[in-house]
Amino acid sequence: MAVAKKRKRFFDVDIPLIDKETHLQAFEIDELKGRMIKYDLTRMLKGKSMILISKIKVENDKAISVPREIRLMPYFLRRMVRKGTNYIEDSFIAQCIDTKVRIKPFLITRRKVSRAIRSALRQKTKTELENYLKNKNSEEIFSEILSGQIQKQFSLILKKIYPLSLFEIRVLKIEGKEKD
Repeated sequence: MAVAKKRKRFFDVDIPLIDKETHLQAFEIDELKGRMIKYDLTRMLKGKSMILISKIKVENDKAISVPREIRLMPYFLRRMVRKGTNYIEDSFIAQCIDTKVRIKPFLITRRKVSRAIRSALRQKTKTELENYLKNKNSEEIFSEILSGQIQKQFSLILKKIYPLSLFEIRVLKIEGKEKD
């Protein structure tokens, strides 16, 4: 007696953060649950090389991806750093409404600056970002980073200490488990 072979099929996976849809292959839709996908956002962001890593949830026979991490590619940052400038980076965990996130800001000054100015920029960035993220949920933060709202806002805040040529969020990653 022959056993019927199952075939893999393509299932639609909705990515609500960027209003896109992708297709993943599996035998059944329940196999997609918990799978991580990487989505390149370079074309969508006009050359700003960014990768979105998200986890798939299956609800009512629909696969929906929930963002877990957003990462700026290193070659984009290397291209932005010029001779005669300084870069400042930091890494810390901040509390959101629904979870904890690890955030890594990346700043580039217009000229070489002293260590005191660099540390002042780093400290001001950390305190302002912690206060800002306290009142937001993770979905809002991801969408604001993609639209560039956070970068623009913080660039104007930090301009009072020293004008920056670039302010970017290099990595935003959900550390704790999300509250459901």
